[in-house]
Amino acid sequence: MKHLIDSSLYFGDLMEIAEPHLVERYNEALTGFGLPRTELSTFRIDKTGYSPEVAQELDDPKYLDPKSVNRRFIILSPRQKQLPVVHTAFSNTSALMHEFFETNARAINTLTIKDVVYGEIEDSVFEASTIEDLLSIEQVEFKVYTSKNLSKKAVELRRLSDRLVKEPSAWSDDDLLNRMVSLAQSTGDIRNHDVVPKEVVFRHNAFWTELFGGLYIFVDNDQTTVIGHPGAPGFRRSRPWQVSYIDAADRKQIYRFLLETGRVDTPRGSWVERSGLIDHRINMLIDKLAFHFDDDLETPKSRARWRKNWVSKNSDIVEEEGTLPFMLWAKRELSNWSSIDVDELDTRGRFLLSRGRPGHPDQWLVNQLISDHVKFDYVSRFIFAKPSFYAEYRSWEKNYRHHVVDEISELYLPDKAGLRATLYDIED
Repeated sequence: MKHLIDSSLYFGDLMEIAEPHLVERYNEALTGFGLPRTELSTFRIDKTGYSPEVAQELDDPKYLDPKSVNRRFIILSPRQKQLPVVHTAFSNTSALMHEFFETNARAINTLTIKDVVYGEIEDSVFEASTIEDLLSIEQVEFKVYTSKNLSKKAVELRRLSDRLVKEPSAWSDDDLLNRMVSLAQSTGDIRNHDVVPKEVVFRHNAFWTELFGGLYIFVDNDQTTVIGHPGAPGFRRSRPWQVSYIDAADRKQIYRFLLETGRVDTPRGSWVERSGLIDHRINMLIDKLAFHFDDDLETPKSRARWRKNWVSKNSDIVEEEGTLPFMLWAKRELSNWSSIDVDELDTRGRFLLSRGRPGHPDQWLVNQLISDHVKFDYVSRFIFAKPSFYAEYRSWEKNYRHHVVDEISELYLPDKAGLRATLYDIED
Protein backbone atom coordinates (compact mmCIF):
# COMPACT_ATOMS: atom_id res chain seq x y z
CA MET A 1 0.00 0.00 0.00
CA LYS A 2 3.05 2.23 0.20
CA HIS A 3 2.70 3.41 -3.40
CA LEU A 4 -0.92 4.39 -2.71
CA ILE A 5 0.09 6.32 0.39
CA ASP A 6 2.99 8.07 -1.37
CA SER A 7 0.62 9.07 -4.19
CA SER A 8 -2.02 10.43 -1.76
CA LEU A 9 -4.52 7.77 -2.87
CA TYR A 10 -4.64 6.20 0.58
CA PHE A 11 -5.12 8.47 3.58
CA GLY A 12 -4.77 11.42 1.21
CA ASP A 13 -6.13 14.97 1.58
CA LEU A 14 -6.20 14.81 5.38
CA MET A 15 -5.74 17.76 7.73
CA GLU A 16 -2.56 17.92 9.78
CA ILE A 17 -2.92 18.56 13.51
CA ALA A 18 0.30 19.94 14.96
CA GLU A 19 -0.70 22.89 17.17
CA PRO A 20 -0.40 21.90 20.85
CA HIS A 21 -3.82 23.28 21.77
CA LEU A 22 -5.51 21.21 19.04
CA VAL A 23 -3.63 18.08 20.08
CA GLU A 24 -4.79 18.68 23.65
CA ARG A 25 -8.40 19.15 22.52
CA TYR A 26 -8.18 15.90 20.56
CA ASN A 27 -6.96 14.18 23.71
CA GLU A 28 -9.87 15.63 25.64
CA ALA A 29 -12.23 13.98 23.15
CA LEU A 30 -10.37 10.66 23.37
CA THR A 31 -10.66 10.84 27.16
CA GLY A 32 -14.37 11.57 26.77
CA PHE A 33 -14.69 8.30 24.82
CA GLY A 34 -12.75 6.45 27.51
CA LEU A 35 -9.77 5.96 25.20
CA PRO A 36 -6.07 6.49 25.99
CA ARG A 37 -4.57 9.88 25.16
CA THR A 38 -2.26 10.09 22.17
CA GLU A 39 1.40 10.79 22.76
CA LEU A 40 1.81 12.04 19.19
CA SER A 41 2.69 15.70 18.70
CA THR A 42 1.45 15.71 15.11
CA PHE A 43 -1.04 13.56 13.20
CA ARG A 44 -3.66 13.83 10.46
CA ILE A 45 -7.44 13.59 10.65
CA ASP A 46 -10.33 13.08 8.22
CA LYS A 47 -13.84 14.56 8.19
CA THR A 48 -14.86 12.52 11.23
CA GLY A 49 -11.65 13.18 13.14
CA TYR A 50 -10.29 9.71 12.45
CA SER A 51 -6.49 9.62 12.38
CA PRO A 52 -4.52 6.77 10.76
CA GLU A 53 -1.54 7.67 12.95
CA VAL A 54 -3.58 7.54 16.16
CA ALA A 55 -5.17 4.27 15.03
CA GLN A 56 -1.71 2.81 14.56
CA GLU A 57 -0.54 4.12 17.91
CA LEU A 58 -3.56 2.63 19.69
CA ASP A 59 -3.28 -0.55 17.59
CA ASP A 60 -7.00 -0.16 16.97
CA PRO A 61 -8.20 0.75 13.44
CA LYS A 62 -11.76 0.97 14.81
CA TYR A 63 -11.11 3.27 17.75
CA LEU A 64 -13.82 5.62 16.46
CA ASP A 65 -16.01 2.78 15.18
CA PRO A 66 -15.83 0.06 17.85
CA LYS A 67 -18.86 -2.01 16.80
CA SER A 68 -19.22 -0.62 13.27
CA VAL A 69 -22.40 1.24 14.31
CA ASN A 70 -22.89 4.47 16.28
CA ARG A 71 -19.83 6.01 14.67
CA ARG A 72 -17.86 8.46 16.83
CA PHE A 73 -16.62 11.81 15.57
CA ILE A 74 -14.16 14.49 16.71
CA ILE A 75 -14.39 18.01 15.25
CA LEU A 76 -11.47 20.37 15.78
CA SER A 77 -12.13 22.73 12.87
CA PRO A 78 -14.90 23.66 10.41
CA ARG A 79 -12.35 22.87 7.67
CA GLN A 80 -12.97 19.18 8.28
CA LYS A 81 -16.17 19.52 6.25
CA GLN A 82 -14.08 19.48 3.05
CA LEU A 83 -12.09 16.37 3.99
CA PRO A 84 -12.75 12.76 2.93
CA VAL A 85 -13.77 9.95 5.27
CA VAL A 86 -11.04 7.32 5.18
CA HIS A 87 -12.41 4.70 7.58
CA THR A 88 -16.06 3.78 7.96
CA ALA A 89 -18.34 0.76 7.88
CA PHE A 90 -21.18 2.71 6.22
CA SER A 91 -21.13 4.48 2.86
CA ASN A 92 -23.22 7.42 4.04
CA THR A 93 -21.03 8.46 6.97
CA SER A 94 -19.48 11.20 4.86
CA ALA A 95 -22.87 12.50 3.70
CA LEU A 96 -24.26 12.53 7.24
CA MET A 97 -21.20 14.39 8.52
CA HIS A 98 -21.41 16.88 5.66
CA GLU A 99 -25.08 17.54 6.42
CA PHE A 100 -24.28 18.03 10.11
CA PHE A 101 -21.54 20.53 9.22
CA GLU A 102 -23.83 22.36 6.79
CA THR A 103 -26.87 22.70 9.04
CA ASN A 104 -24.89 23.57 12.16
CA ALA A 105 -22.14 25.70 10.61
CA ARG A 106 -22.54 28.68 12.99
CA ALA A 107 -22.46 26.53 16.11
CA ILE A 108 -19.45 24.53 14.91
CA ASN A 109 -17.59 27.68 13.90
CA THR A 110 -18.16 29.19 17.33
CA LEU A 111 -17.53 26.09 19.43
CA THR A 112 -14.27 25.13 17.73
CA ILE A 113 -12.76 28.53 18.44
CA LYS A 114 -12.43 27.52 22.09
CA ASP A 115 -13.25 23.83 22.30
CA VAL A 116 -13.51 20.43 20.65
CA VAL A 117 -16.85 19.06 19.45
CA TYR A 118 -17.19 15.30 19.73
CA GLY A 119 -19.81 12.62 20.07
CA GLU A 120 -21.56 9.76 18.31
CA ILE A 121 -23.77 9.31 15.28
CA GLU A 122 -26.29 7.31 17.28
CA ASP A 123 -28.96 5.05 15.81
CA SER A 124 -31.45 2.58 17.23
CA VAL A 125 -29.02 -0.33 17.66
CA PHE A 126 -25.78 -0.77 19.54
CA GLU A 127 -24.57 -3.76 17.56
CA ALA A 128 -25.69 -5.28 14.26
CA SER A 129 -26.12 -9.05 14.60
CA THR A 130 -28.61 -9.59 11.78
CA ILE A 131 -30.05 -7.71 8.81
CA GLU A 132 -33.06 -6.88 10.97
CA ASP A 133 -30.83 -4.69 13.14
CA LEU A 134 -29.89 -2.66 10.06
CA LEU A 135 -33.49 -2.46 8.83
CA SER A 136 -34.54 -0.95 12.17
CA ILE A 137 -32.31 2.08 11.53
CA GLU A 138 -34.62 4.74 10.12
CA GLN A 139 -32.76 7.82 11.29
CA VAL A 140 -29.66 8.80 13.21
CA GLU A 141 -29.06 11.42 15.90
CA PHE A 142 -25.83 13.26 16.54
CA LYS A 143 -25.07 13.15 20.25
CA VAL A 144 -22.85 16.19 20.71
CA TYR A 145 -20.46 17.01 23.55
CA THR A 146 -17.73 19.55 24.22
CA SER A 147 -14.93 19.24 26.74
CA LYS A 148 -15.82 22.58 28.32
CA ASN A 149 -19.58 21.94 28.14
CA LEU A 150 -20.03 25.06 26.03
CA SER A 151 -23.32 23.83 24.58
CA LYS A 152 -24.82 23.22 28.02
CA LYS A 153 -23.47 26.54 29.26
CA ALA A 154 -24.98 28.32 26.24
CA VAL A 155 -28.38 26.76 26.91
CA GLU A 156 -28.17 27.87 30.55
CA LEU A 157 -27.05 31.38 29.57
CA ARG A 158 -29.96 31.70 27.14
CA ARG A 159 -32.39 30.59 29.84
CA LEU A 160 -30.99 33.15 32.30
CA SER A 161 -31.09 35.85 29.63
CA ASP A 162 -34.75 35.10 29.03
CA ARG A 163 -35.40 35.45 32.75
CA LEU A 164 -33.62 38.79 32.73
CA VAL A 165 -35.92 40.04 29.98
CA LYS A 166 -39.15 38.57 31.28
CA GLU A 167 -38.74 38.95 35.08
CA PRO A 168 -38.37 42.57 36.27
CA SER A 169 -36.94 41.43 39.60
CA ALA A 170 -34.15 39.46 37.91
CA TRP A 171 -31.98 42.57 37.53
CA SER A 172 -31.64 42.72 41.31
CA ASP A 173 -30.52 39.08 41.58
CA ASP A 174 -26.75 39.33 41.98
CA ASP A 175 -26.28 35.56 41.86
CA LEU A 176 -28.06 35.40 38.52
CA LEU A 177 -26.02 38.26 37.07
CA ASN A 178 -22.74 36.84 38.30
CA ARG A 179 -23.61 33.43 36.84
CA MET A 180 -24.39 35.04 33.48
CA VAL A 181 -21.03 36.84 33.47
CA SER A 182 -19.25 33.60 34.29
CA LEU A 183 -21.07 31.70 31.54
CA ALA A 184 -20.45 34.45 28.97
CA GLN A 185 -16.72 34.30 29.67
CA SER A 186 -16.83 30.74 28.33
CA THR A 187 -19.44 30.96 25.58
CA GLY A 188 -18.98 34.49 24.28
CA ASP A 189 -21.92 36.60 23.18
CA ILE A 190 -24.66 34.12 22.28
CA ARG A 191 -26.73 36.92 20.74
CA ASN A 192 -24.33 36.97 17.79
CA HIS A 193 -23.12 33.36 17.80
CA ASP A 194 -25.26 30.26 18.03
CA VAL A 195 -23.30 27.70 20.06
CA VAL A 196 -26.04 25.08 20.21
CA PRO A 197 -26.39 22.77 17.16
CA LYS A 198 -29.86 23.34 15.72
CA GLU A 199 -30.30 20.12 13.75
CA VAL A 200 -28.98 16.77 14.96
CA VAL A 201 -31.44 14.21 13.55
CA PHE A 202 -31.06 12.98 9.97
CA ARG A 203 -32.71 10.30 7.85
CA HIS A 204 -30.88 7.09 6.99
CA ASN A 205 -32.60 6.13 3.71
CA ALA A 206 -30.02 4.29 1.59
CA PHE A 207 -26.55 3.00 2.33
CA TRP A 208 -23.94 0.31 1.80
CA THR A 209 -22.28 -1.37 4.73
CA GLU A 210 -19.27 -3.64 4.93
CA LEU A 211 -21.17 -5.74 7.48
CA PHE A 212 -22.28 -9.24 6.52
CA GLY A 213 -19.92 -9.37 3.57
CA GLY A 214 -21.23 -6.16 2.01
CA LEU A 215 -24.88 -5.11 1.93
CA TYR A 216 -26.96 -2.43 0.17
CA ILE A 217 -30.19 -1.15 1.67
CA PHE A 218 -32.57 1.12 -0.27
CA VAL A 219 -35.67 2.52 1.45
CA ASP A 220 -38.58 3.67 -0.74
CA ASN A 221 -42.04 4.80 0.34
CA ASP A 222 -43.68 1.43 -0.24
CA GLN A 223 -40.75 -0.96 -0.22
CA THR A 224 -37.37 -1.62 1.35
CA THR A 225 -34.83 -3.48 -0.80
CA VAL A 226 -31.82 -5.40 0.48
CA ILE A 227 -29.06 -6.44 -1.92
CA GLY A 228 -26.55 -8.80 -0.37
CA HIS A 229 -25.31 -12.33 0.08
CA PRO A 230 -27.95 -15.00 0.82
CA GLY A 231 -25.80 -16.34 3.63
CA ALA A 232 -26.07 -13.08 5.60
CA PRO A 233 -27.96 -13.55 8.90
CA GLY A 234 -31.60 -12.64 8.38
CA PHE A 235 -31.48 -12.61 4.57
CA ARG A 236 -35.03 -13.32 3.28
CA ARG A 237 -36.15 -13.87 6.88
CA SER A 238 -36.28 -10.36 8.33
CA ARG A 239 -39.72 -8.88 7.57
CA PRO A 240 -40.21 -10.73 4.24
CA TRP A 241 -43.67 -9.15 3.88
CA GLN A 242 -42.09 -5.69 3.86
CA VAL A 243 -38.63 -6.23 2.44
CA SER A 244 -37.52 -7.34 -1.01
CA TYR A 245 -34.30 -9.36 -1.03
CA ILE A 246 -31.98 -9.59 -4.04
CA ASP A 247 -28.94 -11.83 -4.27
CA ALA A 248 -25.84 -9.67 -4.90
CA ALA A 249 -24.91 -12.06 -7.74
CA ASP A 250 -28.28 -11.67 -9.51
CA ARG A 251 -27.47 -8.97 -12.04
CA LYS A 252 -30.84 -9.26 -13.78
CA GLN A 253 -32.85 -8.58 -10.63
CA ILE A 254 -30.52 -5.81 -9.47
CA TYR A 255 -30.75 -3.94 -12.76
CA ARG A 256 -34.54 -4.40 -12.90
CA PHE A 257 -34.78 -2.88 -9.40
CA LEU A 258 -32.62 0.11 -10.41
CA LEU A 259 -34.65 0.59 -13.60
CA GLU A 260 -38.09 0.29 -12.01
CA THR A 261 -37.19 2.73 -9.21
CA GLY A 262 -35.70 5.32 -11.58
CA ARG A 263 -32.20 5.11 -10.14
CA VAL A 264 -30.27 4.24 -13.30
CA ASP A 265 -29.34 6.23 -16.42
CA THR A 266 -29.86 3.80 -19.30
CA PRO A 267 -27.66 3.92 -22.46
CA ARG A 268 -28.78 6.95 -24.45
CA GLY A 269 -26.54 8.80 -26.86
CA SER A 270 -27.70 12.14 -25.45
CA TRP A 271 -25.52 11.60 -22.39
CA VAL A 272 -23.14 8.83 -23.42
CA GLU A 273 -21.42 10.80 -26.18
CA ARG A 274 -21.15 13.94 -24.07
CA SER A 275 -19.79 12.13 -21.03
CA GLY A 276 -17.20 9.94 -22.73
CA LEU A 277 -18.05 7.16 -20.26
CA ILE A 278 -17.82 4.36 -22.82
CA ASP A 279 -14.43 5.56 -24.06
CA HIS A 280 -13.30 5.74 -20.45
CA ARG A 281 -14.43 2.18 -19.71
CA ILE A 282 -12.84 0.92 -22.93
CA ASN A 283 -9.50 2.28 -21.72
CA MET A 284 -9.92 0.66 -18.31
CA LEU A 285 -10.87 -2.64 -19.96
CA ILE A 286 -7.81 -2.67 -22.23
CA ASP A 287 -5.58 -2.00 -19.23
CA LYS A 288 -7.09 -4.93 -17.33
CA LEU A 289 -6.77 -7.32 -20.29
CA ALA A 290 -3.21 -6.28 -21.11
CA PHE A 291 -1.89 -6.74 -17.58
CA HIS A 292 -3.88 -9.93 -17.06
CA PHE A 293 -2.11 -11.60 -19.95
CA ASP A 294 1.32 -10.10 -19.25
CA ASP A 295 2.34 -9.64 -15.60
CA ASP A 296 5.65 -8.03 -16.62
CA LEU A 297 4.02 -5.41 -18.84
CA GLU A 298 5.05 -1.77 -18.42
CA THR A 299 3.17 1.10 -20.02
CA PRO A 300 4.83 4.07 -21.71
CA LYS A 301 3.79 7.67 -21.12
CA SER A 302 1.75 7.72 -24.35
CA ARG A 303 -0.97 5.40 -23.08
CA ALA A 304 -3.47 6.12 -25.87
CA ARG A 305 -1.07 4.88 -28.55
CA TRP A 306 0.02 1.96 -26.38
CA ARG A 307 -3.59 0.82 -25.88
CA LYS A 308 -4.31 0.99 -29.62
CA ASN A 309 -1.18 -0.98 -30.45
CA TRP A 310 -1.90 -3.60 -27.78
CA VAL A 311 -5.39 -4.24 -29.16
CA SER A 312 -4.01 -4.58 -32.72
CA LYS A 313 -1.34 -7.06 -31.62
CA ASN A 314 -3.72 -9.09 -29.44
CA SER A 315 -6.89 -9.16 -31.51
CA ASP A 316 -7.35 -12.88 -30.83
CA ILE A 317 -7.43 -12.29 -27.06
CA VAL A 318 -9.79 -9.34 -27.51
CA GLU A 319 -12.21 -11.30 -29.69
CA GLU A 320 -12.24 -14.33 -27.42
CA GLU A 321 -12.84 -12.27 -24.27
CA GLY A 322 -15.64 -10.41 -26.04
CA THR A 323 -16.19 -7.31 -23.90
CA LEU A 324 -14.26 -4.83 -26.06
CA PRO A 325 -16.08 -5.75 -29.31
CA PHE A 326 -19.37 -5.28 -27.45
CA MET A 327 -18.29 -1.87 -26.13
CA LEU A 328 -17.20 -0.74 -29.59
CA TRP A 329 -20.51 -1.92 -31.03
CA ALA A 330 -22.40 0.01 -28.37
CA LYS A 331 -20.38 3.13 -29.07
CA ARG A 332 -21.38 2.96 -32.75
CA GLU A 333 -25.02 2.30 -31.88
CA LEU A 334 -25.15 5.29 -29.53
CA SER A 335 -23.60 7.72 -31.99
CA ASN A 336 -25.69 10.66 -33.19
CA TRP A 337 -27.68 10.59 -29.93
CA SER A 338 -29.29 7.21 -30.59
CA SER A 339 -30.33 4.85 -27.82
CA ILE A 340 -30.08 1.15 -27.00
CA ASP A 341 -33.02 -0.82 -25.61
CA VAL A 342 -31.67 -2.46 -22.45
CA ASP A 343 -33.99 -5.43 -23.07
CA GLU A 344 -31.77 -6.28 -26.04
CA LEU A 345 -28.68 -6.51 -23.85
CA ASP A 346 -27.47 -9.26 -21.57
CA THR A 347 -27.29 -8.36 -17.89
CA ARG A 348 -23.56 -7.57 -17.89
CA GLY A 349 -23.95 -5.34 -20.93
CA ARG A 350 -26.59 -3.27 -19.15
CA PHE A 351 -24.19 -2.39 -16.34
CA LEU A 352 -21.34 -1.68 -18.76
CA LEU A 353 -23.41 1.03 -20.49
CA SER A 354 -25.16 2.60 -17.48
CA ARG A 355 -24.55 4.99 -14.61
CA GLY A 356 -26.47 6.30 -11.61
CA ARG A 357 -29.23 8.70 -12.63
CA PRO A 358 -28.03 12.32 -12.21
CA GLY A 359 -29.91 14.25 -9.56
CA HIS A 360 -31.26 11.18 -7.77
CA PRO A 361 -30.49 11.20 -4.04
CA ASP A 362 -28.96 7.74 -4.37
CA GLN A 363 -26.83 8.59 -7.42
CA TRP A 364 -23.50 8.08 -5.67
CA LEU A 365 -24.60 4.78 -4.09
CA VAL A 366 -25.97 3.46 -7.38
CA ASN A 367 -22.67 4.22 -9.10
CA GLN A 368 -21.00 2.21 -6.35
CA LEU A 369 -23.40 -0.68 -6.98
CA ILE A 370 -22.80 -0.50 -10.74
CA SER A 371 -19.04 -0.54 -10.16
CA ASP A 372 -19.47 -3.90 -8.37
CA HIS A 373 -20.40 -5.30 -11.77
CA VAL A 374 -17.80 -3.36 -13.79
CA LYS A 375 -14.78 -4.08 -11.62
CA PHE A 376 -12.22 -3.46 -14.35
CA ASP A 377 -13.17 0.24 -14.24
CA TYR A 378 -10.68 0.94 -11.47
CA VAL A 379 -11.32 4.69 -11.56
CA SER A 380 -15.01 4.16 -10.72
CA ARG A 381 -14.01 1.68 -8.03
CA PHE A 382 -11.66 4.22 -6.50
CA ILE A 383 -14.22 7.04 -6.59
CA PHE A 384 -17.32 5.17 -5.40
CA ALA A 385 -16.11 2.01 -3.63
CA LYS A 386 -12.78 2.74 -1.97
CA PRO A 387 -12.90 -0.14 0.57
CA SER A 388 -13.44 -2.59 -2.29
CA PHE A 389 -10.80 -0.88 -4.43
CA TYR A 390 -8.19 -1.21 -1.68
CA ALA A 391 -9.05 -4.89 -1.16
CA GLU A 392 -8.77 -5.61 -4.89
CA TYR A 393 -5.56 -3.59 -5.18
CA ARG A 394 -3.82 -5.96 -2.77
CA SER A 395 -4.46 -8.90 -5.12
CA TRP A 396 -3.02 -7.27 -8.25
CA GLU A 397 0.43 -7.79 -9.71
CA LYS A 398 2.98 -5.07 -8.95
CA ASN A 399 3.13 -3.56 -12.46
CA TYR A 400 -0.66 -3.31 -12.71
CA ARG A 401 -0.82 -1.65 -9.29
CA HIS A 402 1.73 0.95 -10.38
CA HIS A 403 -0.13 1.55 -13.63
CA VAL A 404 -3.45 2.06 -11.84
CA VAL A 405 -1.93 4.46 -9.32
CA ASP A 406 -0.28 6.50 -12.08
CA GLU A 407 -3.49 6.60 -14.13
CA ILE A 408 -5.69 7.70 -11.22
CA SER A 409 -3.08 10.27 -10.14
CA GLU A 410 -3.01 11.83 -13.60
CA LEU A 411 -6.65 11.40 -14.60
CA TYR A 412 -8.58 12.02 -11.38
CA LEU A 413 -6.56 13.84 -8.74
CA PRO A 414 -5.90 17.09 -10.66
CA ASP A 415 -9.65 17.80 -10.98
CA LYS A 416 -11.82 15.38 -9.02
CA ALA A 417 -15.04 17.36 -9.30
CA GLY A 418 -14.48 17.93 -13.00
CA LEU A 419 -14.06 14.24 -13.81
CA ARG A 420 -17.08 13.27 -11.69
CA ALA A 421 -19.15 15.91 -13.47
CA THR A 422 -18.00 14.80 -16.93
CA LEU A 423 -18.33 11.03 -16.58
CA TYR A 424 -21.21 10.73 -14.10
CA ASP A 425 -22.90 14.16 -14.16
CA ILE A 426 -22.39 14.54 -10.43
CA GLU A 427 -22.68 18.06 -9.04
CA ASP A 428 -20.60 18.66 -5.93
